[in-house]
Amino acid sequence: MRFVMGLALAGAALLAACGSSETPRQAPCPRITLLREGADLTRFRPGAGQDLSVMAYDARITGFDARCDFTDRGRNVAVDITPRFEVERGPASGGVPADLPWFVAVSDAEDTRILDQADYTARAVFPANVSRGNVPGERVRLTIPNSDGRNAANFNVRISFRLTPEELAYNRRRGAR
Repeated sequence: MRFVMGLALAGAALLAACGSSETPRQAPCPRITLLREGADLTRFRPGAGQDLSVMAYDARITGFDARCDFTDRGRNVAVDITPRFEVERGPASGGVPADLPWFVAVSDAEDTRILDQADYTARAVFPANVSRGNVPGERVRLTIPNSDGRNAANFNVRISFRLTPEELAYNRRRGAR
């Protein structure tokens, strides 16, 4: 089974029943969630510890927009996902943009095996005298099988920041926000 991930470059395919009064059925969306421990990213100045005075930026995945449409005559479902980020510049930012590494992963219906994963980076640029902002992520298109006994609704899609082991440990110590 092969999944295809990438930027959505084309519009969503429309389903229409030519000459029919039937309403097209809704494409089944997979379960899309944010990883709880990966929804926050706090970066500090390298080598300076984890004190708030040396924080470069603090970011959070605040949600996502998603849309699912049939493709290939219903054999697949195209899933377009656009995450939303909130970023706050810290005292140690040095005025440079904040690069937010994030990923999307697709797992099986039992959520026991990762079938595909792709990495992305969102960039937050802060104008002068602005320390907080919202940043949209790239729109990502996933193609998930919906035939041969597989239903796209049974797959799991996870969105998370790509954290270092130290950043993950920091999130676990701090707890959910």
